[in-house]
Amino acid sequence: MFAVLHIADFALHAVLRTEPGSSARPAALFSGTGKKSLAIAANASARASGVDPGMTAPQAVARCASLLIRAARPAATAEARAALLAVGFTLSPSIEDTTPGICTIDVKGVDSAKLTAVTEVAVNALIALGLPATAGIATTPLLALYAARAAGKNRGGDRVQQVLHVTNPAAFLAPLPLAAADPPLPLAQVLATWGVRTLGDLTALPCDEIVRRFGAEGLALWQRASGGTSRPLHVVALPQTFAAEIEWEDAVETLEPLLFVLRRFLERLTLELKTSQHVAAEIDLLLRLEDDTRHARRFRLPEPTADVEILFRTLHTHLESLQTDASIAAVQLRLTPARPLVRQQGLFETGLRDPHGFAETLARVMAIVGSDRVGTPQPEDTHRPDAIKLIPPLAVIPPAGEPPPHPALGLPLRRCRPPLPARVEFTEGRATFLWTERARGEICFQSRPYPSSGDWWQNDRAWHRTEWDIALTEGGLYRLLLIDDAYFIEGEYD
Repeated sequence: MFAVLHIADFALHAVLRTEPGSSARPAALFSGTGKKSLAIAANASARASGVDPGMTAPQAVARCASLLIRAARPAATAEARAALLAVGFTLSPSIEDTTPGICTIDVKGVDSAKLTAVTEVAVNALIALGLPATAGIATTPLLALYAARAAGKNRGGDRVQQVLHVTNPAAFLAPLPLAAADPPLPLAQVLATWGVRTLGDLTALPCDEIVRRFGAEGLALWQRASGGTSRPLHVVALPQTFAAEIEWEDAVETLEPLLFVLRRFLERLTLELKTSQHVAAEIDLLLRLEDDTRHARRFRLPEPTADVEILFRTLHTHLESLQTDASIAAVQLRLTPARPLVRQQGLFETGLRDPHGFAETLARVMAIVGSDRVGTPQPEDTHRPDAIKLIPPLAVIPPAGEPPPHPALGLPLRRCRPPLPARVEFTEGRATFLWTERARGEICFQSRPYPSSGDWWQNDRAWHRTEWDIALTEGGLYRLLLIDDAYFIEGEYD
């Protein structure tokens, strides 16, 4: 048993699916951009307005003033072709990239009772991807193709059937026009003089008589008219890389068309990931600008996923705060695959309920305050007091470690961040009075100075400081700090 996914006017819909709102407007595909180019395809709304293949652009616009005139774009066609195959792989691993817009699938492993239903799901997936599709199911690939082409025209009541399952091949083939079998023109003209108009008319004639009069061409046509024979498919392999790119004819200046295309990319790439039993661990985004500069960004996901919404929000959060010096001429997107994370949580481990939502919130905060001001503080490997660095937050918080064998000695110091500027009065080399915004008074106690320094081998990181512990007569125990001839209160002891 075979199924065929078919997209009529494939090159036209491949272009329209990359432009927001274009699919709902009358549109036609022309053979070129010159004045003498002819329409080679038109969507349903354009045909309803009187636009037919073979018209010139002025003739088509005269019939439909709001007509979108488009030319074929190889990059858009390649992306749509990849989307068609991605949906095909959801039905079976044995698929054939027959021609642009036609995907033939061997569905012998699918439950026959559910075959029509799962094929309808695939057709709806293609429609959601901006590719209006139909499907046919039959015992041979050619018969399934005939059914797919007839599906959109076959009406069951008031509803157009998107999937046509052929259970009686002879009854289905008999009324189809002879043109469905693609007869050679000379042969078609001869058969027309005989009054042969349908496939049933042709197959009613003896096959040996057709062969005797028309030779190999007649035999091939008669076999096509009878639905063809079962044949092995030229199977394509599952994708090994998960990437997409497109170049615009007119550079993009606003966020909406860029996000629209990225959404299309992700919808196709996540289908491929799920089919190959993978998830995305990283996203690589590359924007090529009109001035030949590039903006590249890598997003490492807090938890590997193949969810379109999560991946799209990651890109959206970054792009909504991005400003470029020139318009965007092309975009490339690549997902780094990984196996799905399977891990059993420890009894006392604490994890984030929504790692991706947390990462999205962090990204929005970074866009406001800067990426160097967001993270989890971690002590640096240095003797500089209160030196920390920010690292990305962990998705899973490990259990608390063992308490130190020796408890900390001394009073806890409540640090002032930043240190509080102070003025100090000295008498005979001893600090006697303190002025700050928070405290002031006579100093009744002063410890011995404690100088420290470090990183002297790096001019941009060298530091030197001297500190004392002081007590005020009216109460209060503080740490006094001297840095570059300036005094500060570093903190207060409890």
